[in-house]
Amino acid sequence: MAKRGRPPKEQRELTVPDLLSVGFLSAFCPPATIDAILRESDRIEQRTRLLPSRLVVYYVLAMALHSSEGYRELYRLLVEGLRSIDPSLPIVVPQKSAFSKARERVGSEPLRRLFEETAVPMAVASTPGAWYRDWRLMSLDGSTLEIPDTPANELRFGRPPVTRGEKSAYPRLRWVALGEVGTRAVVGLEAGSYGQGEKTLARPLLKRLSPEMLCLCDRYYFAFDLWDEAMQTGAQLLWRIKKNSVFPSEKTLPDGSYLSRAFPSERLRRRGHPGIPVRVIDYRLDDPGRPSAEPMYRLVTTLLDPDRAPAKELAALYAERWQVEISIKKIKVYQGRPNVVLRSKKPDGVLQELYGFLVVHYAIRWLLYQASLQGHIDPDRLFFTTGLRAMRRKLSRAESFSPQQPR
Repeated sequence: MAKRGRPPKEQRELTVPDLLSVGFLSAFCPPATIDAILRESDRIEQRTRLLPSRLVVYYVLAMALHSSEGYRELYRLLVEGLRSIDPSLPIVVPQKSAFSKARERVGSEPLRRLFEETAVPMAVASTPGAWYRDWRLMSLDGSTLEIPDTPANELRFGRPPVTRGEKSAYPRLRWVALGEVGTRAVVGLEAGSYGQGEKTLARPLLKRLSPEMLCLCDRYYFAFDLWDEAMQTGAQLLWRIKKNSVFPSEKTLPDGSYLSRAFPSERLRRRGHPGIPVRVIDYRLDDPGRPSAEPMYRLVTTLLDPDRAPAKELAALYAERWQVEISIKKIKVYQGRPNVVLRSKKPDGVLQELYGFLVVHYAIRWLLYQASLQGHIDPDRLFFTTGLRAMRRKLSRAESFSPQQPR
């Protein structure tokens, strides 16, 4: 007797989602990598969909390249190159609600995992500006982003305070980035509510430091507990501190810097707390071209030997911390839409969109870094907008598509 049940499934033909790719991004983030992340995150679809999970991940990345385009127009842009391959290919543009539901189904976790697995320091020993002597230069800084005014976003992320009892126009999220100075690549991200301080968000990023690194930070981040946690990673530190901070001199060094100790509080210092040995560097900026610059700067470092790291070199090196601020500006102004909020109306979608921006930013920086190797030049000399425009041009061209076997 023949067995009853459903007939075996036939091998289906390639469809638009199977064919669809996103140019360089699909090479930088291979389908196999995305599929593995989706499986581990339990985000693989259970049935055939017009917008399968892998395509949704690529679509979120495309949103970070064309942030001003609407959902349906962006999809048309992605599939435009397929028409030159096969004009008879049936292309259906999903409704806007379908994109929203698909993004919600995938969530932010796969994009977070993709960023964490992709974004690693890329500079080699010969990369100009990426190292100070034996240490890879890293930097921490933070910023905020305006997000859509919805009750869910306001509840999760909060709003900035304003005067006269009014409320700000949009909720905001706060985020802190860890960047590689020499390539301006962001290799770490921690996002939270607007009410969370940057010190709180920076703490998990300190775990990404290693003994081969020298981390630069602005004066806002200095606190005894944060400094101690950063030291435990084995990394060297060069942080600015407030000029009125009290660090009694224990020994003046030949280069003008002096040895001192950092304490959790003045009360514990008086009670005999051993503190942490540090080296303090005071210097002045005498630049007629910068009349508004602060006259006195004070740095504190774990590099206690002046022969190994002279004070003049460290004072000049501190200005390199601006490289991560430049990266944050590129993400917000050039990748994003100036003076326009993100598009996601739910908190998880906001985080998904933010991680998409960071993955694309890293891919562009990697592309510029490879170009700098070919030209034997400093990666800083290559314009970010040049890489951004090149990636946009290649997004929907016919040669950017490579058919894949259906899953």
